[in-house]
Amino acid sequence: MADHYNRPPFITDDPICIPHRFSKQQDVEIAGFIVAMLAWGRRQTIISKASEFIELMEGEPYRFVMEHSEEDRKAFLNFKHRTFQPTDALYFLAFLQHHYQNNKSLESAFTGGGTLQSVDVGPALIRFHKTFFSLPWAPERTKKHVATPERGSSCKRLNMFLRWMVRNDKSGVDLGVWKEIHPRQLLMPLDVHVGRVARRLGLLNRKASDWKAVLELTEAVRILDKEDPVRYDFALFGSGVLENQESNLSSTIRNAPSEDGVGLR
Repeated sequence: MADHYNRPPFITDDPICIPHRFSKQQDVEIAGFIVAMLAWGRRQTIISKASEFIELMEGEPYRFVMEHSEEDRKAFLNFKHRTFQPTDALYFLAFLQHHYQNNKSLESAFTGGGTLQSVDVGPALIRFHKTFFSLPWAPERTKKHVATPERGSSCKRLNMFLRWMVRNDKSGVDLGVWKEIHPRQLLMPLDVHVGRVARRLGLLNRKASDWKAVLELTEAVRILDKEDPVRYDFALFGSGVLENQESNLSSTIRNAPSEDGVGLR
């Protein structure tokens, strides 16, 4: 099942299509980070809003990050996606510019510039959160958009972003541009689809979709593949989405009016 979804046709309708538009590592990182941080809601909406953000960066994320001025940031004053507001967009740009002026890769914000030594990426996520909000003008409101295990969050979007950047199994889906983190250290991106399927299969018993649930689920799939446990994200997520689509279709059919105006039951 994992291999069924872990192949190029999966890319087209998934937010990972955004970083796949680029070849330069820094462009891939920035585009991937932006779309991952905007990844809540319908996938097509996520793709649309991330594309809009990239267009405001003049289609060249890394060049824009490195060269843009305060004046250039005004283009983002009308950018919104759900609770992600212009204030958040402006801080994201400020952090990225500050970071890339001093580092070659966003990976170092997670690892500190060396190979990650911990069992999993938990410490890396904590490091990233502290680094991301280290600028003195970091808005308090923006902190809700970048999760951390220290608050018990599942860190779904960051774990998804790390999956994109780290995994490289030659399937063509994940991008595998980072080398300081090993696939065995990755943790499952836990969303509603993955959680529902995982609980039904007995891979996850915890009811809350929090950090402890992420560790429990990852440990369960690690038994199947200790070197690359997150490869099962494809099977769980893909099955969950398909199941949800079938459920929505079934509901639509049941509630569709018949010729006499009575809903089908």
